[in-house]
Amino acid sequence: MTIAPDHAPDQLRTPREDFVAAMGNAATGVTVVSTQGPAGRYAQTVSAMCSVSADPPSLLVCVHERSPLAEAAVRNGVFAVSVLAAGQAHVSDVFAGRPARGSGPYDFDCADWRQLTTDAPVLSEASAAFDCRLVEAVRQGTHRVLFGSVVSSAVTGAHPLVHHARVYGTTSPLNPKEQGA
Repeated sequence: MTIAPDHAPDQLRTPREDFVAAMGNAATGVTVVSTQGPAGRYAQTVSAMCSVSADPPSLLVCVHERSPLAEAAVRNGVFAVSVLAAGQAHVSDVFAGRPARGSGPYDFDCADWRQLTTDAPVLSEASAAFDCRLVEAVRQGTHRVLFGSVVSSAVTGAHPLVHHARVYGTTSPLNPKEQGA
């Protein structure tokens, strides 16, 4: 297999444009990261979330530096990650600041919430949820990378929502022939 640019050679693009185009082809889970405490209650849709370690359980999320969530999570010292279920695309849109007509952006009333261990809210119908204490926040480019120590987690049987090429989808298993078996 050969990897080639996705544009004609006569179309000059910047390394940033190539990077953004390539990242758009990476399928990701869709999460809502939230915090609650003295600095306020905030939540935002985030696609950059991953496990750091199972021993001790930890994860990271990347939040744009200009988002109120970034500073509030640092000041509150806690955050939660809700892995959205396949039927929660509307929740993703609300916390990405582009709600459907008739509702407002960042409106916590768009879904049901609960707490696990810390005061940070998690979505009740999420595919999975992680409740974290902030360990470290690192600035990288336009974002803050928040490292969290997972103090509790929960999982449901719901299929996760995924995002690829600016479109929502969900997972489905490959048949054995597609897996190379």
